[in-house]
Amino acid sequence: MKKSLLACVALLSLFQLNAAEQAPIRISTSETDLIFTVAPNGRLYQTYFGKRLLNESDVTNFLAYQQGGTDGSNSARGWEAYPGSGAEDYYEPAFAVTHNDGNLETILSFVSFETKKIDNNVTETVFYLKDKVYPVEVTLHYVAFNKENIIKTWSEIKHKEKKPVTIWRYASAMLYFESSRYFLTEFSGDWAKEAGMSTQQLQFGKKVIDTKLGSRAGMHVSPFFELGLDGVPAENEGTVLLGTIGWTGNFQFTFEVDNTGNLRVISGINPYASAYELKTDEVFTTPEFIFTLSDEGKGKASRNIHDWAREYQLKDGKGDRYTLLNNWEATGFRFDEPKLEKLMKEAKELGVDLFLLDDGWFANKYPRANDRAGLGDWDVTKEKLPNGVPHLVKAAKDAGVKFGIWIEPEMVNPKSELFEQHPDWAIRQPNRDTYYYRNQLVLDLSNPKVQDYVFSVVDNLMKENPDLAYFKWDCNSPITNIYSPYLKDKQNQLYIDHVRGVYNVFNKVKQKYPNLPMMLCSGGGARSDYEALKYFTEFWCSDNTNPVERLYIQWGFSQFFPTKAMAAHVTSMNKQASIKFRTDVAMMCKLGFDLSLEELNEKELEFCQGAVANYNRLKKTILDGDFYRLVSPYESNHTAVSHVAKDQKKAVVYAYDINPRYGEKLLPVKLQGLEPTKTYKVEEINQMSGASIRFRGGKTYTGNYTGDYLMKVGLPIFTTQQIASRILEITQQ
Repeated sequence: MKKSLLACVALLSLFQLNAAEQAPIRISTSETDLIFTVAPNGRLYQTYFGKRLLNESDVTNFLAYQQGGTDGSNSARGWEAYPGSGAEDYYEPAFAVTHNDGNLETILSFVSFETKKIDNNVTETVFYLKDKVYPVEVTLHYVAFNKENIIKTWSEIKHKEKKPVTIWRYASAMLYFESSRYFLTEFSGDWAKEAGMSTQQLQFGKKVIDTKLGSRAGMHVSPFFELGLDGVPAENEGTVLLGTIGWTGNFQFTFEVDNTGNLRVISGINPYASAYELKTDEVFTTPEFIFTLSDEGKGKASRNIHDWAREYQLKDGKGDRYTLLNNWEATGFRFDEPKLEKLMKEAKELGVDLFLLDDGWFANKYPRANDRAGLGDWDVTKEKLPNGVPHLVKAAKDAGVKFGIWIEPEMVNPKSELFEQHPDWAIRQPNRDTYYYRNQLVLDLSNPKVQDYVFSVVDNLMKENPDLAYFKWDCNSPITNIYSPYLKDKQNQLYIDHVRGVYNVFNKVKQKYPNLPMMLCSGGGARSDYEALKYFTEFWCSDNTNPVERLYIQWGFSQFFPTKAMAAHVTSMNKQASIKFRTDVAMMCKLGFDLSLEELNEKELEFCQGAVANYNRLKKTILDGDFYRLVSPYESNHTAVSHVAKDQKKAVVYAYDINPRYGEKLLPVKLQGLEPTKTYKVEEINQMSGASIRFRGGKTYTGNYTGDYLMKVGLPIFTTQQIASRILEITQQ
């Protein structure tokens, strides 16, 4: 017994000696350092997070300064990288578990780490942590994208206790900040007013941003945030963190300022109603938390994320995108084959690539004539479309465009054959009256049979119609009546297992149809996360297509998403706005139309055709160029943005007068991202009347200017007109 005890003491001493001797562990990008050390107590601590230290000696000197104290306080060793519950840390933990014996405490000690070079740009660092008392292990992953200045992190949790344990907090990441002040920008709203931006200063205590909506998780709050250090997040100056989580379900961000004025940020799945029973040797993998730290404001941080997304995360991130004509605003549910065939010809006349058939094409026993019936029955309505989808695909081809189709396969109307046959496939309470959101229920994607069914909706359409070129995948209801007939006594796992089931389906579709373009829709922008976007080429920002409102919505989403991922359509909403203004707003993103050409007069049609041609000609710059937010609609009666090609030879500038005041002072717009020493030709495109903008005094600015002039002096492209717009093409000479 004594020998065993002595052996344990010797092993522990060796462990602590190795931990104490462990050199600093750097996770670096071209601009950022995230540095960890192992303290004498054998635990892993974040010691530094900030601008990259250029010299190794700087790291050594900084750590010597940090560890100058001998009292073992946090200031001497940093902050614990992944603290468990129940120990000496009195703030929110990253991890909490109820062990087999009922104990709630976990202390994770450092075991080892490894660094793997994925390629010349990407490096992964993996930390292995373990509780010395209980057989619980946590693995922390950090992947650094050097050129893009992005780090993504997630955790893996497992155990070897004799029986399942319950984990009730399981963060993807915990980051710490030491600044004088902290300013949080959150993105919130509701249906048709997505991604509204508001900023507040964080004070002592906790600020929590979370959602409990399940499938349509982002309806009230988006899964991303901006954090200004020492000042309000600014566009082109100051230190700012942009963070987002890849989880298409309930998420939670916790911002906690402690008694010493330091801030911890915890990101992960919302643990609400989700205490998870983890079996022995089962691995629980948390979502990816993706972040970038910029000391040149949030504009630079956004461009970092845009570049990373196109290169590594967004489906077909470097590929092209279809322009399209959707039928919804023109027909609603009321259409037949001749109407659709006419719209297909209009799509060709307009010059777009694809015709998209929206809701209302399916179900027979309970035909989809409104949103109260038919969801779940994905056979074509014979009365409306007697020749089926194959005829429509052929008719589109004959018209000279591709064909796409709308589906909402995760949902079911109670008035459907699917619900009659499989009522147990829907999430709903067995012993209470059912609440219906938008006359529908969410199918239980924790059930593998339901996953197979949802996949079959896409698979059957594709097998019948191999030339089907595009899907719009909708999800209009949050989860209500929270109960899974499939999970039975594991109801606490519903929110998590449901999302995992959604990903299983997405992955099966991508595996079988890897090149199929798909739009992610969720009653508008209620699904906008980078895990879902591994499987979708773009997302629908909002059902609100009023172009004035879209300027704010697109401004918000552009903080985190490249414009090629943001679908924007020209519609009839807000006819006070000209067709030019509506088109100019949609042209800054992935362009589409949702109207009938019958609404347009000859001059308007000619303008739209010219705009589509301009968009196609400039598409590479618009979809893949650097995006600059020049004038904020939140700070002005106007707004302006631009795309600049990666080689800086081409730029597109968009200027919008929203609601200018009479006689207000108009300031020139200073461009960004150009080469100062090069000369650029400036010309206006998308003109309705053919008249160019003029300087005060009647001088035209169409002509040649240096990049330096355009960025320092700028161009007077705002006017005092209500709801007016102009687009400039800037070409290096």
